[in-house]
Amino acid sequence: MEHPTKSTLDGLLAFPLTPFTEHLDLDLDVLADTVERHLEAGAGALFVACGTGEFGSLSPHEHAAVLARARDVTAGRVPVWVGAGGGAATARAGVALAEEGGADGVLLMPPYLVSGPPQGLVDFVRHAVGDTRVPVVVYHRATGVFTPAAAASLLGIPSVAGLKDGCGDIELMSRIVTGIRSVATRRAEDFLFFNGLPTAEVSARAYAAIGVPRYSSAVHCFAPEIAHRFHRALTEGDTGVMDALLGGFYLPLVALRDETPGFAVSLVKAAARLRGDKVGPVRPPLAEPTPEQIGRLEEIVAEGYTVLGALDR
Repeated sequence: MEHPTKSTLDGLLAFPLTPFTEHLDLDLDVLADTVERHLEAGAGALFVACGTGEFGSLSPHEHAAVLARARDVTAGRVPVWVGAGGGAATARAGVALAEEGGADGVLLMPPYLVSGPPQGLVDFVRHAVGDTRVPVVVYHRATGVFTPAAAASLLGIPSVAGLKDGCGDIELMSRIVTGIRSVATRRAEDFLFFNGLPTAEVSARAYAAIGVPRYSSAVHCFAPEIAHRFHRALTEGDTGVMDALLGGFYLPLVALRDETPGFAVSLVKAAARLRGDKVGPVRPPLAEPTPEQIGRLEEIVAEGYTVLGALDR
């Protein structure tokens, strides 16, 4: 199999929420509106049915439906990637479904519940990919944390296009990036790295310093203007703007996010509803913020826009 061409995943990467009705049924019409808003706001690529899109709560049929509607709405304007993962057989079926559905790529989640030795993780990826040709980015986190040697072994799986870090170990990620980049091949040169930590803007400067400039922005779901201004500041090395947005918005948001497990998704969905988006509630085991927490969330977002408005005057 030939190596896939380098994926065009530049700019701000958006991870749309998956809308549900009040009865927790999938709402594809609202999804279409949500996707269009991301495009209008300037997203460089869309990753649907991933972490922020409540990947773990969706059925295979729902995954396929989300991908199909997102592709219809984008109409080729930006790449559309989709989540896959779970147990070995489920992950393999998800990657195959993504290829059949015309996805531009797959974000492969860690194996379900169990882990294994480094070679076992590489074999998990190889099994999930099978003989498909759709580009795959492997999510490095939880039960799927790779050693530098195991990460380098991913170069031997042609359709694996990159690695997304959700582990947060900067030293480990630096060794992985250095180890892969030191392989003297075009394949290693083109291998993609992503910062996939929750509210990734908080760690974006540190990751950019080790050669991981790309990151996923959940904030793009409810405050795209803030997300794009921070991304621009990171690209330009404007520490003043980054510090202002971090201190006035991102760090207070993270403090609230850390109060309850699952708020990396629940707060994002609540903030999108405050903006007027009809994305509905989260599915269990995720929990909704309390009215008091939503009040603080509203204040944090309002302050973020106040800070944004004061910039560049």
